[in-house]
Formats: sequence, C-alpha cells, structure tokens
Amino acid sequence: MEIERKFLVNTLPGDLSSFHKRIIEQGYLCRIPAIRVRNDNGRFFFTLKSGGLGMSHEELESEIPEEAFKHLLKKTDGIVIKKDRYEIPYERYIIELDIFKDELDGLIIAEVEFPSEEEALDFTPPDWLGKDITGDPKYTNSNLSMKGPI
Repeated sequence: MEIERKFLVNTLPGDLSSFHKRIIEQGYLCRIPAIRVRNDNGRFFFTLKSGGLGMSHEELESEIPEEAFKHLLKKTDGIVIKKDRYEIPYERYIIELDIFKDELDGLIIAEVEFPSEEEALDFTPPDWLGKDITGDPKYTNSNLSMKGPI
C-alpha cells in the first residue's frame, strides 16, 4: 500500500544542488489501472498502480532489464514524462520534488509518502508547498502523459 499526498509548489526550497537528484523518464502502457515503465537514474521498472484517486493505492513494482524498458517505452500512449526529482528531507519525511521537462515544462509537483493515513492527514506542509492536489485527477502522472500541459 502506498499512502501519499501531492502538492503544487509555490517556490523552490532554496538551492536544489544540495539535495539528492534523480533523473526520471516514464511512459504509460495503460491508465486504468496505471501501468508504467520507468527509467530512474539508470534503473528500470515496470509498475502497476491500482486503487484510483486519493492518497492510498496499491503499487506493485518490479525491476526489469534496460532492453525490456526500451521495448515497452515504444508502446506507451501519449507523451513520455521526463522530470528531475529532488529528495528533500523535512521533519521525519522525504519530500519528492518533481520538476517536469519538455511538454510539461513549468510544472512542479511535490509528493510525500506516509506510513499511515493518519500521519498523512496530520501532516503540515512547509510554506514553500502550495495547493494540496491529492486526489485531483488532472495531476496524476498517467493523465498528464495523455493531456500534456494543464
């Protein structure tokens, strides 16, 4: 079970070069359930997410060979999402800050994962995070891959 909240970002939290950065490229083979392939800093994954919108959903992920990723990426619908992800420590959590590129340039979203729904609901975000978009379908990566910029 994955429990997360998503936010738009008001302002960047200072100099991002001091945080761990991952370069991500992903495409969707299916949107419902969400089936994606991802290159995450040279590691390749096949992921199934189900459970719909909201902060809790099932996620099954398997590492796959690069050749399988390249083959499947050609079969994805819509645009291939490219983003830089920064891992920013905050209290006892890690905020994953995604800066989208290419067709989604200008979009910045942050996600925070939690061990329970209670902790997710009790979370007070830092001031640099903006509107809570948890459960808003127009901000799911699978929908962004189909509709492009919002």
